[in-house]
Amino acid sequence: MREQRKGLFQDWICAVIAAETAPEAQEQLCSALKLTRTAELRLDWLRGEGEIVRLLGWLAKQQFRADLIATCRRRVAGGKFRGELATQLAILRMAVACGCTWADIEQETADRFPGGTLKYLFGGARTLISLHDFGCTPSDAGLRARVQRLGHARGDAIKIATRCNSIGDAVRVLALCKSRRDVVAVPMGDPALPARVLALAQGSALAYAAVGEKTAPGQLTLGEMKNSFRADQWDRQTRVYGVIGDPIAHSLSPAMHNAAFQAKRVNAVYLPFLVRNLRDFLEAIKPLKIRGFSVTLPHKERILHYLDDCDPLAAKIGAVNTVVVRGNGKLYGYNTDYVGVLRALERRLPLRGSRVLLVGAGGAARAVAFALAQGGAIVCVMARRAARARALARAAGGEAVERNRVRREFFDAIVNCTPVGMFPRVNESPLDARELNARIVFDLIYHPLETRLLQLAERRGIETISGVEMFLAQGAAQWEIWNETRAPEAVMRKAVIAALDEVEEIG
Repeated sequence: MREQRKGLFQDWICAVIAAETAPEAQEQLCSALKLTRTAELRLDWLRGEGEIVRLLGWLAKQQFRADLIATCRRRVAGGKFRGELATQLAILRMAVACGCTWADIEQETADRFPGGTLKYLFGGARTLISLHDFGCTPSDAGLRARVQRLGHARGDAIKIATRCNSIGDAVRVLALCKSRRDVVAVPMGDPALPARVLALAQGSALAYAAVGEKTAPGQLTLGEMKNSFRADQWDRQTRVYGVIGDPIAHSLSPAMHNAAFQAKRVNAVYLPFLVRNLRDFLEAIKPLKIRGFSVTLPHKERILHYLDDCDPLAAKIGAVNTVVVRGNGKLYGYNTDYVGVLRALERRLPLRGSRVLLVGAGGAARAVAFALAQGGAIVCVMARRAARARALARAAGGEAVERNRVRREFFDAIVNCTPVGMFPRVNESPLDARELNARIVFDLIYHPLETRLLQLAERRGIETISGVEMFLAQGAAQWEIWNETRAPEAVMRKAVIAALDEVEEIG
């Protein structure tokens, strides 16, 4: 776990309090201080100076034993405050007088007070000099120049937040923490989400998390940072795993694997990586100390080109969903999707001699096809691209089926191997009701738990299998490959079902 080192703040995770009214901000702060002793008051989010005065008046009557950071960011720096510079400074001074221990001053304001004179305006409070670039992450030279510029104000700490369009950008931002302990590195944007979780382990003095409305792209909630990812518990020895894909926000793999790591008390974390460029992600493996990762759409086949070696079955399937990063940085690929397919179907029908229709001919379909062929099933493939369907059928020793034949024929099972019907496009189905002539309909999609395809099948009295069954089985196999010990399957199932219930309740 995270080594005990003295920090600049009472807690490393900073709760961001952002509300339009003083009562809402008060409620957020009281809630946040149950999880952390560091919080930022985004005074510029309050609806006018009257609400600011009201909040600070309430704060002055409290006796919070916490580090409270006062921020009143002007619009020029990406904030919401429309007032003059003098008014901004007066508000920050009032916040310090009312109990804030830190004042966050953006670079655009700090530049008006050269030579460190800004610090004297805030008495005994500490100053955090911040710079925000919502456009992009500068080059390495540009980042160093910005750090140097921030240092001119002679604050107690500096913060640099930039929009990251790739995980590579985020790695470069985190690198600013390597040589100094007074840097707060904030990679912004969805591709940078894993870097936000790993920022503290990489040496950042602070990491931000939302309590109410999110104030920056890619920001996680306080509950996610503290409970789901336990970001303040990791250190440089923490083993990092993850799932790569595009899109990736829907993935339940983090909930499943992190629950398993916690149950087994393993110093490891599992993160979602939004990856559009495989090479960019692969270059981040070493600096982020990634030990293994899951692979989902659209990279299951493409990743083969970057592996140093591959399990023979995965090579035959032509798709990989699990990668181990060995000590020398070599990548070794596996495919565990077939495990879930076999377990789910074998419990319900004898595979040998059964006729199974696969809808789709991508990476997931290849895993299913070879798994069924090994089990002795007759594999039929139907896909939007007829040539791909024929190629997969030929490789699996089966037959390609044109769509106009589907409603006229009977199958022991139909397996949807496409993303059609996946959240958020939950009203779509790869087949219509009249085409579901089968004993069993199996949808590999697990979000939503009951897809449109499964609903159609149930209305016709057909037995259904949710993608959760395959998902759990392949996930347990992944966990065992990475950890070389039995996976806590009951814990993983409980975490997945809970996460699905929460997601579908929100959706």
